[in-house]
Amino acid sequence: MSIKKIFVFGFISLLVLSCKKESTSEKLPNIIYILTDDLGYGDISAFNPNGKIETPHIDNLAKAGMKFTDAHTSSAVCTPTRYGILTGRYNWRSQLKNGVLTGTSKALIPNSRTTIASLLKNKNYNTAYIGKWHLGWDWAKKDQDSTLGTGWNATDYKNIDFSKPITNGPKDLGFDYSFGHSGSLDMAPYVYVENGLPTSVPTKITVDKGKYTWWREGPTGDDFIHDDVTPNFFRKSISYIKDKAKDDNPFFLYLPLPSPHTPILPTVKWQGKSNLNPYADFVVMIDHYIGQLTSTLEELGIQENTLIVFTSDNGCSPQADFMILKEKGHNPSAIYRGHKADIYEGGHRVPFIVKWPLKVKPNTVSENTICTTDFFATVADIANINLEDSEGEDSYSMLKSMSIPSNNTEERTSTIHHSINGSFAIRKGDYKLILCPDSGGWSFPRPNNKKALEGLPKVQLYNLKNDPGEQYNIANDNEKMVSDLTADLNEIIENGRSTKGTKQLNDTGNHWKELWWKEKTLN
Repeated sequence: MSIKKIFVFGFISLLVLSCKKESTSEKLPNIIYILTDDLGYGDISAFNPNGKIETPHIDNLAKAGMKFTDAHTSSAVCTPTRYGILTGRYNWRSQLKNGVLTGTSKALIPNSRTTIASLLKNKNYNTAYIGKWHLGWDWAKKDQDSTLGTGWNATDYKNIDFSKPITNGPKDLGFDYSFGHSGSLDMAPYVYVENGLPTSVPTKITVDKGKYTWWREGPTGDDFIHDDVTPNFFRKSISYIKDKAKDDNPFFLYLPLPSPHTPILPTVKWQGKSNLNPYADFVVMIDHYIGQLTSTLEELGIQENTLIVFTSDNGCSPQADFMILKEKGHNPSAIYRGHKADIYEGGHRVPFIVKWPLKVKPNTVSENTICTTDFFATVADIANINLEDSEGEDSYSMLKSMSIPSNNTEERTSTIHHSINGSFAIRKGDYKLILCPDSGGWSFPRPNNKKALEGLPKVQLYNLKNDPGEQYNIANDNEKMVSDLTADLNEIIENGRSTKGTKQLNDTGNHWKELWWKEKTLN
């Protein structure tokens, strides 16, 4: 080959490589959102160096990406946080003001509301949900006059027709593929639903009464094996990723795990691995499967332009047995007060990791305050989608925090927290105002415990910079700040949004009858 031909060939090769690189960088990323269930901030060693649970694969995600040390869920319990993630809207704007849904509850998100999935479909994403739904869907009924979702016992399930498709489920909210179960893994019915159709008609009733392994009595599909549910969701996810990696269009995989929420079910291989207790074993098992998933991306050569988010839906549950873990030197809430269900930091501050090799610098840390509602606007920003005023009302793009140029320049100035009983807190800068005298949840002092609440101030104000453990209530010395933060919260509620835009309606109207603290703070 002549020198001239070699030069031309080399030039063309460089041009092709350059175009290929440019094409790769311009292509929208694959997106994988891994949502663990009841995992504490202190359960990941990358966030809690003093913790005793080893999580090398999740730690590697942090080393290869960015960890957020001031990340929060919009609620301290399951259902509301999931609502906020998919809609970019605070959960208390919905019909659900406290608590969570059951396995037979009706759909919480109306089909008319934009979700991350329906948003991304407009950009030719293939969208999938695999895991725990817990946002309600409408089971087919044998008797159209019957009502489902009124309680926990088996009579609720008698009128479900498991041979027919569900309605108002994931596919109605933008998911091309869906596979999962309706509630938590301890909430019947225990039936997989794939693309809207139950995969089996239950032929048996199961129940477990073990300390860690318990689940409520209810109908169970023949293909539904409790201790295989988490591994099954990872197998399904890896299979989905392998399939979609062949396509030209990007994919969005929403992977809300049912673990390490009860029932705490590490498989035989992982039992005793942590040298702590079954809960810690379960976390170690989850870490292993996340390692398998990330290795799959590398094997397929798609890791560079795949955005992975790893987080939890709230703090760790006391079902993990905090006392036993404490005896062995581990605190699932790390330095923070409280746990799942609480208005305190342990209820809603969670580990949050973003890995995107093409855009996010490895081994970086952001101390910016973010909320799980923010992923909605972040995705819109990445895909260059202009949101309507009725979309993502409480979502702020995280791209600036991720050091990526952002089309959305609005920054989060305050964050609203919410507990299981519907108690509110507002965070602004270093200060957090809690509009109740108690935990709002399950830790001390519990709501309605008159003896524990005797003599306590009606509100709580903490400086989280000086007092991250929320031990020193400074409300009495800062009456103006209490008044100002209360006014800010009322305005956010009544505006139907916390972002800029036209005023919106909350699902139950903007006259907030539940603002019972107004009387308390004014007296």
